[in-house]
Amino acid sequence: MARTQKNKATAFHFGVLKARIAKLKRELITTKTSGSGGEGFDVPKSGVGRVGFVGFPSVGKSTLLTKLTGVFSEAAEYEFTTLTPIPGVLQINGAKIQMLDLPGIIEGAKDGKGKGRQVIAVARTCNLILLVLDVMKPLTHKHIIEKELEGYGIRLNKKPPHISFRVRDRGGVSITSTVQLTHLDNESIKAVLGEYRIHNADVGFFEDSTVDDLIDVVEGNRIYIPSIYVLNKIDQITIPELDIIDKIPHAVAISANHGWNLDELQDLIWEYLDLVRIYTKPKGHLPDYSAPVILRKNCRTVENFCNSIHKQILQQFKCAIVWGSSVKHNPQRVGKDHVLNDEDVIQILKKI
Repeated sequence: MARTQKNKATAFHFGVLKARIAKLKRELITTKTSGSGGEGFDVPKSGVGRVGFVGFPSVGKSTLLTKLTGVFSEAAEYEFTTLTPIPGVLQINGAKIQMLDLPGIIEGAKDGKGKGRQVIAVARTCNLILLVLDVMKPLTHKHIIEKELEGYGIRLNKKPPHISFRVRDRGGVSITSTVQLTHLDNESIKAVLGEYRIHNADVGFFEDSTVDDLIDVVEGNRIYIPSIYVLNKIDQITIPELDIIDKIPHAVAISANHGWNLDELQDLIWEYLDLVRIYTKPKGHLPDYSAPVILRKNCRTVENFCNSIHKQILQQFKCAIVWGSSVKHNPQRVGKDHVLNDEDVIQILKKI
């Protein structure tokens, strides 16, 4: 495939081959997982989010965990010092975030080398992945780890394809599109579905998608996780080299050993987790700024706020009084569908 020229004439065959490879990979992973007698890593979730450290051995993951959380994670000059996930808790803006120092992975981790499957399986449960890299090592390490994670169905810093897909009993394959498709045509779409033995389905495209996007939707087991590339050990490079790596998207340069630039890393963790702080105001008292209620940006209505405290609050809910940037007037009475913003203050009024 790498040697074949990509054009309209070969696009059909590329689509069929990619779908066949994706299906075989899934079957291989399922067979090996069900047939292996090894034990996985069982790490209970805690806090409002989970952040996993993923990277090659000896890139500074354990030192970084110790600096951020104060939890001791053994670090040494030899590789594979960490053999099991080490959890810690990082507090940012009043939110408790679980940090996981995962064992180092190697090339071929998605195929089971070096307990790679267990490590990547834990990474799939994270809300954010810190891909820790050693700036003294080749940048190709970044692409190797991305390839290992993608081989296990993890998509970093990507959004789910805007494709609707529904299998039906009869009627053949119905294809609709609201945009012009430059990477796919009807024949290649039907060929990809045919590899999965799907001959009756409704497929709708709402963006100019690729064959990889279509395969991801059909597979249905892809997970989309934000990621920050943590470029560690910048104390060993020059200023011009630092200026170059600073241009890498989704990246932050740090020195875990010296504690350099960890504040910027924490700000990025908060930003990529998409969290908001909501402060409570009991009736007749000042707002409580010491213990905010933490919500996600995609679930931050007054109803979400009430459910995060106790589900029975909605049964007695009358209205809410809100102070902050989400209202035109301060204060303002709102209903349960009102969308809150970061650092809003809220007071719940109950029915008499």
